[in-house]
Amino acid sequence: MARSLQQYIARMSAADRSTRLETLLDLAARLPPLPPELQHESGREARRVPECQTAVYLWAEVRNGAVRLAAEVPRESPTVRGFVSLLVDALDGRSPAEVSAVPDDLLHALRLDDALGMTRTQGLTAIVRRVKRAVEDSSSRIPS
Repeated sequence: MARSLQQYIARMSAADRSTRLETLLDLAARLPPLPPELQHESGREARRVPECQTAVYLWAEVRNGAVRLAAEVPRESPTVRGFVSLLVDALDGRSPAEVSAVPDDLLHALRLDDALGMTRTQGLTAIVRRVKRAVEDSSSRIPS
């Protein structure tokens, strides 16, 4: 069952540091596999988030008024994978307006900025920006 971003924020902000990190590890195991049609897509490298040291690939677009979000993150990076899994769970199927309303300081709202190092925090913040920008770009290409 998908949780809303507000549910994640409420849960994480009420938890201690250890529980927040355990939650990310649990979420890492639940990142859906990349759909087969995206696994061999040409132009895959353009999907990579270069600001993130971990090889994170994101697919975000708007189809039939709903955001479709998919990602690939190595299992060897469980905190990054968990965070991306949280985003996929909370944002896939939502409206573009809901995605554009994601706070820029999402890591702070989730109280993850104090649990992760500066480099990881910068990479995860870049992931949020990339999702929002991709949805905005996809929405602007939809004919009125």
